[in-house]
Order: sequence, then structure tokens, then C-alpha cells
Amino acid sequence: MQKEKFMQEAIMLSLKGSAGGKGGPFGAVVVKNGEIVGRGFNQVTSSNDPTAHAEVVAIRDACNNLGTFQLEDCEIYTSCEPCPMCLGAIYWARPRKVYYANTREDAAEIGFDDAFIYQEIPLPLHQRKIEMIPLGREEAQKAFQFWKDKSDKTEY
Repeated sequence: MQKEKFMQEAIMLSLKGSAGGKGGPFGAVVVKNGEIVGRGFNQVTSSNDPTAHAEVVAIRDACNNLGTFQLEDCEIYTSCEPCPMCLGAIYWARPRKVYYANTREDAAEIGFDDAFIYQEIPLPLHQRKIEMIPLGREEAQKAFQFWKDKSDKTEY
């Protein structure tokens, strides 16, 4: 079946990346109309980029290959349930579906525990472990007003 084939590719990428010393054991593919249009594996440690998770890399690859910033007609297959950052990226990309293999609990068992982030998200800013300090809002509002008034913007 097609779905299993795509998941196998994501799992193969998770093994390829981690065996090659690129990063953790995570892989993902983006599929459109039965074809893989984006691939990614975790490259956090090899690229010194904490955002280079498999799903983000695959989304970037697919968007580059398709020439678009949204993936409405696509599906994502990932070797593990997406972390909060990847989940955010997935929602911004707007695919139809996400298939995942390992769970976040499985990831926590091997040292990839994102429970801390899930706990931080709903907290009021003043209660978070990383201090959040407002600064420069009045000046920054000028950019927002410019965007609001811009007649030739691309909405997303």
C-alpha cells in the first residue's frame, strides 16, 4: 500500500541521518498526488541549527521543489509524532494529513523529551522558564501598520 511505502521512506531517512551522524533518529517525507516532493532527516547537530528537524527540512524541501509556501494538497509522513516546533511548522504549511510512526512518549524514552515545551506553551508569559520581556512595541507597530495598509501583499 502507498501509505506504508511513504512511511518506510521516512523511517529509512531517520536511520540514514542518524547513522550518518547528522542528528537524531527522525525522518519525514512530503507527498503530493502519490509522489514524494520533499524529504528530510534531522540535521540539528550537523548543521548547528536547532530548527533543522526532519519535518521542517522536508517542508522546506517540498516548498522549494513545488515553488510554493503552502502544502494544502500534500500529506506528511514522519517517523515520529511531531514536536511542538514541527507541529507549528506543519500548521503553517497546511497539509491535509500527517501520518506518524513513533509517539512523543517513545521519543522521550530515548532522550528526546519535549514535554517541557508542551508545559510551557499554555503558561502566562511571566511564568515561563525563559523570561519573556516586552520591548519596542511602539516602534514595531509601524511595520504592522505598513503591512496592514499594503495593497499588494500576498496573504497567508
